[in-house]
Amino acid sequence: MPSTRGSLSSAAMADAAFTEFVARALAEDIGEGDVTTAATVPERTIAHAVITQKAPGVIFGLDVAAEVFRLVDPELAVQPLTREGVWREHGPVLELEGRARSILTAERTALNFLARLSGVATMAARYVREIEGTGAKILDTRKTTPGWRALEKAAVAAGGATNHRFGLFDAILIKENHAEAAGGVGEAVRKARSYAPGLTLEVECRTLVEVSEALEAQAPWILLDNMSVDELAEAVGLVGGRAKLEASGGVTLETVRAIASTGVDFVSVGALTHSAPALDLSLLLESEPKP
Repeated sequence: MPSTRGSLSSAAMADAAFTEFVARALAEDIGEGDVTTAATVPERTIAHAVITQKAPGVIFGLDVAAEVFRLVDPELAVQPLTREGVWREHGPVLELEGRARSILTAERTALNFLARLSGVATMAARYVREIEGTGAKILDTRKTTPGWRALEKAAVAAGGATNHRFGLFDAILIKENHAEAAGGVGEAVRKARSYAPGLTLEVECRTLVEVSEALEAQAPWILLDNMSVDELAEAVGLVGGRAKLEASGGVTLETVRAIASTGVDFVSVGALTHSAPALDLSLLLESEPKP
């Protein structure tokens, strides 16, 4: 089965390592100090601000954004105004009240996290919607932003898709280069099964001949790489339920339904994490607290 290691709520990631990760992002932006805010905003100004969703999609990362504001100023009042993992057209997302300087200093880092993670969740939700009724599931990949994998995989899960393996350590996925070095698809499967019999094992196949080799080696999960819809359907018939089947390669929102309708169990989509556009969000500030 796919790994669920990345299927975490953002709240579950608020540990010391996560706090350090957010702190590094703030340090990158603030450096020695927010000179614009210091120059223009009186120190004692209290403000009310709202982050607003301006485009359709799924919000994820509220606790990440809240951690940003907390690290800048623990006295800021932060109130979520929506739920994560729910498709919505637009509306208020997060409410803030406290020192205007603190809100403005934290603004960009908080929005960067929230917009990126909501964009991933939104992309996942779009793909899941496209294949409704086919019986297939959308999987993510390891094509994540370095250092962001746990967050991005959590966003994928929030969008309704399924997490694949988290990394190189928690499942075996034999790709074409592994098979080449091992002496073929079948031999790679046999070697991997002997080396780690308890781990999930999957092998990539580019042709129906390789699919037959994988079946002969009793591979439980076969990745059908860059096959046409007709080839995928033929592979489904050839396998006949003897292994789980995953389609991969060149999948788009326009093609995913036809691919899922061939009878494969999974469709993996690297674009969920490597090409998801940021969700459009903005923060507007009023220099007096809300009545």
